[in-house]
Amino acid sequence: MSDRDNVQNVLGIVGSPRRGGNTETLVDEVLRGAAEAGARTEKVILDELQIAPCRACGACGRAGTCVQEDDMQPLVERMARSDVWVLGTPVYWWGPTAQFKAFLDRWYGLRGELFRGRRAVLVIPLGGSASYARHLVGMLTDVLPYQGMELVATVLAPGAVGRGTVRSHAQVMAAARQAGREAVEGLKGS
Repeated sequence: MSDRDNVQNVLGIVGSPRRGGNTETLVDEVLRGAAEAGARTEKVILDELQIAPCRACGACGRAGTCVQEDDMQPLVERMARSDVWVLGTPVYWWGPTAQFKAFLDRWYGLRGELFRGRRAVLVIPLGGSASYARHLVGMLTDVLPYQGMELVATVLAPGAVGRGTVRSHAQVMAAARQAGREAVEGLKGS
């Protein structure tokens, strides 16, 4: 747990450029469930940050840190203070948004201890059927354990077309809230 007071911290990371859209709505619902379970929550919107794509320069391997001066380092500090990450991105052409992909690619230069022992909840709204998310889900379900993280839940919202329409998907909203509770309650038992 992150703090001496044994309160878990949960960080919601929204990879959609659309404020108030389905991704942010679902991340908020996961955070609501986490707060109900006693966690401290916060949220970042990747589109409001300046996160440059990885340059593949290798400087992180030599220097131990990325040479790019952007908003990634302050975000990493927030990630380090959090026990659970809620990773949200809609499906764009069978993958994540550009904002989320740039963020994910920058994980390459981060030290392994940032990831080990942390938990994650994936939130993925999409306009089509669940099969449209298979590549994105596959990528993230491979990346997280590779980094030493535990995937607690994947909340898919197929057929969520139009800003905020996921609110009318009662089962998906309930699953998101439950995922937030389970992510935090699982930490209490460890």
